[in-house]
Amino acid sequence: MEEGKMGNVATVRAVLAILQWWGFNVTVIIMNKWIFQKLEFKFPLTVSCVHFICSSIGAYIAIKVLKIKPLIEVAPKDRWKRIFPMSFVFCINIVLGNVSLRYIPVSFMQTIKSFTPATTVILQWLVWRKYFEWRIWASLVPIVGGILLTSVTELSFNMSGFCAAMVGCLATSTKTILAESLLHGYKFDSINTVYYMAPFATMILSIPAIVLEGGGVINWLYTYDSTVPALIIIITSGVLAFCLNFSIFYVIHSTTAVTFNVAGNLKVAAAVLISWMIFRNPISAMNAVGCGITLVGCTFYGYVRHLISQQATAQSPRTLRSRLEMLPLVGEKQEN
Repeated sequence: MEEGKMGNVATVRAVLAILQWWGFNVTVIIMNKWIFQKLEFKFPLTVSCVHFICSSIGAYIAIKVLKIKPLIEVAPKDRWKRIFPMSFVFCINIVLGNVSLRYIPVSFMQTIKSFTPATTVILQWLVWRKYFEWRIWASLVPIVGGILLTSVTELSFNMSGFCAAMVGCLATSTKTILAESLLHGYKFDSINTVYYMAPFATMILSIPAIVLEGGGVINWLYTYDSTVPALIIIITSGVLAFCLNFSIFYVIHSTTAVTFNVAGNLKVAAAVLISWMIFRNPISAMNAVGCGITLVGCTFYGYVRHLISQQATAQSPRTLRSRLEMLPLVGEKQEN
């Protein structure tokens, strides 16, 4: 009886974790698109910088003040040698995501982001010469096919937004791969990751944001009618961006890898549907089919990866570790 109750509690906790993760993720995406499109605040570097500042403050409060998570100590030399390069790639990843949101619909951007598993596998194969089983390669076929179909049939296609989203996938993959070597020996959770990387990212991005967008931001402050409400929305998006990182930590510790993978793909579907209901960007039937194929492919990839890891448990610990290191993670799971 008690085991049944514990199982029910765990199930409820997992569902709540997934729902709050969905809520923060979709809200941040929709708010960022709203900022660029409805508020006419077309400054992705500045928006990203606001997010980094809010995340730096939020992570400090969570660890130092509220003590929700213990601080993982990092040697000063490792902060510059290991954390700084990771922060640079992390910064590029976030900025390119916001740049793509400025130019292309949420539905298209989210579909392209689903290409990350493929770029991770290809990078590891080309640059690091890592071997992957044929099942991994086969599972990438529907992802690549879905992305191609979506791109060809996208009615609101924009080359700048498309390139930013694709390079963003490469940045995400690079961050995942670099984490294996640069962060070796440190077991970071998502909160500690933000605690160390967000201040560096703020430092890296602040000067380019001021130089490239400072004049435009000042002009917007003088010409936009409802400045105060707009600024509240922009700052709120930064606060929610930090809450999203916290929700990732919560959902990772409340669900299994398979559940996380399926929930992540359903989250993309939810973001696509909600964004369409709000912004009403045109979506053709073939475009929707391409998006669906991509999401099914991501789910299939996660399932194949899970099967390989399960089979590897019967092998020696050394073989298990080497095999698992070759398999890129899906979505935000790489933050853990």
